[in-house]
Amino acid sequence: MTIDASLNERLRKVERKHGKMRRNGVVHKVGRDGLIRSRPRLIRPQVPFKGLLLIVALLIAFKSLLFAQIGAGNYALRVDALRGGTTFEQVGAFIMQEEPVTVALGGYLKQYFFQR
Repeated sequence: MTIDASLNERLRKVERKHGKMRRNGVVHKVGRDGLIRSRPRLIRPQVPFKGLLLIVALLIAFKSLLFAQIGAGNYALRVDALRGGTTFEQVGAFIMQEEPVTVALGGYLKQYFFQR
């Protein structure tokens, strides 16, 4: 490795580090020797838990409404029909399968909204 290649590599590392510092911010830390060292602040991807919780709640509400409207037998038949389909339909069948929360909420909704 030549001197120019070594220098170019070090310059590339410095530029990359300063770019991260500009984007993410800087953390200063005093070392044991008394020098103040600056490094880029670490940014971790944040999961929007409120958004995920809202999506799960809406999915359960949707499943419960379907369960209440078409009944337990027809719901099971339709989910079984999805299980025999393509991979995408099988994933949908896994998501739409009955669970205790869906059955309980569906029974509650049927009692108030879908009386005949």
